[in-house]
Amino acid sequence: MNKHYPQISFIFFTIILFVTSLSYAQELPVVKPEDIGFSSERLQRIDAVFSSYVTDNKMAGSVILVSRRGKVGYFQAFGYRDIESKSTMNRDAIFRIASQTKAVISVAIMILQEEGKLLIQDSASKYIPEFKETTVAEIKPGGGYAVVKAERQITIRDLLNHTAGISYGQDGVASEEWKKAGIQGWYFADRDEPISKTIERMAKLPMDAQPGAKWVYGYSTDILGVIIERASGIPLDQFLKTRIFDPLGMADTYFYLPKNKAGRLATVYTPSEGQPLKPAPDGSGMNSQGNYVDGPRKSFSGGAGLLSTARDYYLFLQMLANGGISNGSRILSSRTVDLMTVNHVPRGVDFRPGEGFGLGFEVVLDQGERGTQGSVGEFGWGGAYGSTYWVDPAEELVVVYFTQLQPGSIVQDQLMLRALIYQALVD
Repeated sequence: MNKHYPQISFIFFTIILFVTSLSYAQELPVVKPEDIGFSSERLQRIDAVFSSYVTDNKMAGSVILVSRRGKVGYFQAFGYRDIESKSTMNRDAIFRIASQTKAVISVAIMILQEEGKLLIQDSASKYIPEFKETTVAEIKPGGGYAVVKAERQITIRDLLNHTAGISYGQDGVASEEWKKAGIQGWYFADRDEPISKTIERMAKLPMDAQPGAKWVYGYSTDILGVIIERASGIPLDQFLKTRIFDPLGMADTYFYLPKNKAGRLATVYTPSEGQPLKPAPDGSGMNSQGNYVDGPRKSFSGGAGLLSTARDYYLFLQMLANGGISNGSRILSSRTVDLMTVNHVPRGVDFRPGEGFGLGFEVVLDQGERGTQGSVGEFGWGGAYGSTYWVDPAEELVVVYFTQLQPGSIVQDQLMLRALIYQALVD
C-alpha cells in the first residue's frame, strides 16, 4: 500500500469539501413568503405576468429576486437565457447590468473617503489634472453655440449626483465635437484603450452645462472610476474585487467574463411589437453581444461596464440595506450609507417629480408626487438593458430585476413588477 495514501485521501476529501461548501455558498436560502410578511398566493401573480411576457415575445427571459427583513422570499427565473439554443434561463444567469455599475462605483468612492484617501468635496482635477480647466457649450441667441470657460471646477460630489454637466456626448449642442472625438454612448467594452485615456481626452471637450447648474446624465461615474484608480493606486477591477466583491461573496461579478462562465451569459434581444424577438447585433456598439467575453478587456467602465447575477447584486444591495455590513464584512459606515441615500441635487435643479438624487442613487422624496408604490426614503436605479433594483428601508425590502433588452422593453415591466410586489405585502 502507498504510504502516502492516507494523506492524499485527506487532501482530496478537503478539496471536495471546499468545492461543495463553495457551491452551497452560491445558493441563497429562500424562506416561505409568509415568514417575511408576504402572501404566497398574491406573490405568485408575478409568475403569470412574467411568464406571459415570454410567451408573447415581449422578452426572452428574466430573473426576479425579492427579499424582506434580510431574507429572500421570492427568487424565480423565467423564459430563456438564449432562445436560439433553447437554453433555459436559470437563477445563476449572468447579465450585463450597465448603469447598475454606478452604485458599486459610488460605494467604492465612499470607501476611499472613509479611509482618508479623498473627500467628495475634492475637485476632480486633483486626481485627473486634465479637468482643471473645462469648458461648456452654450447656445447663442442667434443660433449655433459658443464654448465658454466653466465657472468653477467639477467636484467628486458633482460626479456622484450627476450635476457635473457631463452627458453621454450625443444630445448636447456640441455633440458633433464628441462624435469627432469618438466618445459617445455608454458602451466601453469594445475600446482598445484604458478608461483613463478616454477620460483624459474627454476633459478637453465642451460639456453640456455649468457644474452644479443642471442634472445631466452621462460619463460622470466613468470619471469616478479613474479617480478610484488614482486615489487608491490599484486598478479599478482589482479594487472592486478586493474591497467589495470578495468580502460580500459576489463570485460572479466582473467587467469581463471568464471564458469558463461564458455559457451563463444571457443574450440581449431587441423587441418589436408583433414581431419575433431578434438578437441584438454583434460587434462593436451598445448592442454588442460578444465584447464582454471576446473584446480587448482593457476598458473598465465605472458607469456601465459590470456583469453580475441576481444573487450577487442582491448581496451588494443587502449590505446597503443593513447599513453597510453583510456577510460579516463591514464595507461602509451606516452614517455613510445615510449620506448616500438622501437628496444631493441642489435647490433649483430639476430632477424627477417626487424624487431626488443622492450619491449614486435616485431617492424618493414624495410618494404621491412620484405616483408609484414605494416609500419615502427608497433608493435605486436601473440599467440600459432593462434591469432595475430598489431598496425600500421603510418596508425592509430589496428587489433585483434582471432582463436583457436593447433598446428597451415594449411593456411596462418594471412598473408592473413594482405593483405586483407591493400588493403581495400583508403586514
